[in-house]
Amino acid sequence: MMRVNLPPQNKDNQGFYEKMRGLPGAVVQLVKQQAAKFMTSSELAEHGSSTPNIEIPLATQDRLEKALHQQIALQHGGVISPPTTVQEQQIVEQIIAQTQINNRNNVTRTQAYWACYRDYPELHWALLAHMVSRNGGWCMTDLRGELMPHLLNNDATEYIFSFLERANALIFQDAYPQLLLYAESKRRRLNLFHLLPHLHISAWMLPIWQEFWIYQDSALLTIGLIVNEQHYVEERVVQNPLYKQTVLDTALFKTQGWLQLNHVGFPFRSTSMDPPQPHLAGLILENFSKLSERIEFGKSLYAILFGAPGVLQGALAFASVTPHTGSRSDYWPHLFAPIRKTPPDRKYQERLDGHSLKKGAAQFYSPPLHSAWPDRPMAPVERGDWFKLEHEPLQHISSMKVPRAFDLTQDLCLGLSKIELAVLSAQAIKNIIR
Repeated sequence: MMRVNLPPQNKDNQGFYEKMRGLPGAVVQLVKQQAAKFMTSSELAEHGSSTPNIEIPLATQDRLEKALHQQIALQHGGVISPPTTVQEQQIVEQIIAQTQINNRNNVTRTQAYWACYRDYPELHWALLAHMVSRNGGWCMTDLRGELMPHLLNNDATEYIFSFLERANALIFQDAYPQLLLYAESKRRRLNLFHLLPHLHISAWMLPIWQEFWIYQDSALLTIGLIVNEQHYVEERVVQNPLYKQTVLDTALFKTQGWLQLNHVGFPFRSTSMDPPQPHLAGLILENFSKLSERIEFGKSLYAILFGAPGVLQGALAFASVTPHTGSRSDYWPHLFAPIRKTPPDRKYQERLDGHSLKKGAAQFYSPPLHSAWPDRPMAPVERGDWFKLEHEPLQHISSMKVPRAFDLTQDLCLGLSKIELAVLSAQAIKNIIR
């Protein structure tokens, strides 16, 4: 079904295994049991992979399609969920309360995903969400960092943050209760997924969780959640007139490549560098506004994280020793610092020399989230179920290949150089106007 690649234990990668000892035994055992082969990070960048690592058997696809059709038939027949018992209502209320506590900001969400994966490593989506949410936090703090304030006015900065924050919070609001319900089912050794409608979860997810409870197919559950969460934010964020007007339809966002809002990278430690600096494995999303493209993008990210040689164990080693702060210094302290090294009103001077800083140049300021953005209350969530069993959602339940090229390290360095160049150009234009 799925292979996770772990390097053989030897003196060259002893440091990785030392870090793995900090992880719960269940996570380490899961990775070791699925070990197959290993490539160094340099080989990873050079060769990539096109091997189909993650497969969804046809029998599973057929079984799920039948279950989803049955679910729709029940809805059309007017069948509704029975009322909860007192004990079930307590479970629902506890899940809602815990979700609200952890939905405070990007840092609390990201940590909650990690804790969930650490306790239940069969929930692959939780680790994927943790890594993607780290990227969301870095994009948020970029808006208050060294470079972006030279290019964005206050209104644009606020609009983009609100857009990122709303999407991040809505996905957590929908997905985290599902993870908690699974955890409660495991604790009680009792299937509790009939409570999903009482948590306002789409009917799409009920057959998928029932399938997972019986067969424990982590890949199928991950794809199901990717499909669900992207549909969930489609109407609430992507098609929302406010975000379309202030962010998605603006010329700034349509040329977002240089803003790096569409880059998602997973830091993973390289044992070949001293001191070790993480490479980043990931992809660039070409068209954020297209629903099907976002879903396939999520699937490809999952294939990279759990199928590409070297990425899973490196990402786990990174995540286990690096708390998420929102600052890019979490993964590249040689380039970024959480404390500002130069006055914000000083004229910006070029600092990059290829992938490194020029001699004597200060690191780029990349603040932690709590310094960049205060917590803000979440606006009410729009209710409604997107699932109508059109052809589109089922077509995504399919096997996945690891993309041929997925080392994002050079792309991110090049993107940083482009932003720096844009800042220098903007300063030059201002001087000419004066």
